[in-house]
Amino acid sequence: MIAYLKREKVLSIALLLGVVSCFFVLPDAGYRDYIDVRVLALLFCLMLLVKGFQSVGLLDLLTVKMFGKVSAARSMCRTLILLCFFSSMVITNDVALITFVPFAILALKKCGQDKLVIRVVVLQTIAANLGSMLTPIGNPQNLYLFSASAMPIGTFFQTMLPLAALSLALLMAAVFLLPDGEVRMGAERTADALPANETGIYGLLFLLNLLVVFRVISWIPALIITVSIVLLMRRWNLLQQVDYALLLTFVGFFVFVGNLGRIPAVSETIARILNGREILVSALFSQFLSNVPAALLLSGFTDNFAGLLVGTNVGGLGTLIASMASLISYKQYAESENATKGKYFITFTLYNVVGLVLLLAFSMLYY
Repeated sequence: MIAYLKREKVLSIALLLGVVSCFFVLPDAGYRDYIDVRVLALLFCLMLLVKGFQSVGLLDLLTVKMFGKVSAARSMCRTLILLCFFSSMVITNDVALITFVPFAILALKKCGQDKLVIRVVVLQTIAANLGSMLTPIGNPQNLYLFSASAMPIGTFFQTMLPLAALSLALLMAAVFLLPDGEVRMGAERTADALPANETGIYGLLFLLNLLVVFRVISWIPALIITVSIVLLMRRWNLLQQVDYALLLTFVGFFVFVGNLGRIPAVSETIARILNGREILVSALFSQFLSNVPAALLLSGFTDNFAGLLVGTNVGGLGTLIASMASLISYKQYAESENATKGKYFITFTLYNVVGLVLLLAFSMLYY
């Protein structure tokens, strides 16, 4: 248990904060209103189904199709980065990085483009964190803020589209600055045909849960149907692969935020600092707390959820812990052959700080 909590540092902090806050606001009936069960159920189902798509090889097949005609280094890098940007909108930023970063490292090294590995992985990380901002299901803080605010889907896209468009333009500018050269992918990587029945079932279940996201149906029947069908298919291993640490992290912060809101001196101070500065404060909080906990914490002290959406998504850039997805790609690079961790950290910090400054300045002016 100690080893697990050391590995899951954000979970440990969330649980510690939740427990400590209970000494200031003793448990009572009000605790029942703290936890947003709908968000937890949705997040669980979506993570479960993405694992299902991975298990049938859908993401591998997508990668093979995308690389069929690539012959230049810069085009290859652009494809790897765009894969993370657009796929993160549907499969979340962390899953996009888990899927495409290892392949990028392998593919670039096979093509003799080792010098591009660090920059491409860093840009993939930025792409996944920024691309995921455009949909309510792209990352956990979006799903939470979208659900908690009852924001119309049109308002959500209207809020995030300008920022996402600028992010894409900046990413393409960064790709243009990468050195070019000829590469030959060959025919080493192939993908088996997808099991049609199983893939189709996951697709239908995914659409079912999208209806919950857009508030067409209740989360309860969707949760029951999703879990029941996965069990009937005897895919118990998918249930084991769900990131339960993330779900428990949400629970810990739900309790912490709920209790803070019931301590007048604390709630008034946070609300006063946050009032009218939602974008800036949430972006800065994300640098030290990570953007998901920052969204959970600050949402209890403002009604400006659009500002929190913008701030926490932009705040995913910056430090290595500003978005937990960034740690995923760092870990995957660090475990690769001949990894130079110091150079990666410097490159990551440089690219992210520049991106944070540019996008935060745009956000403060535009919104």
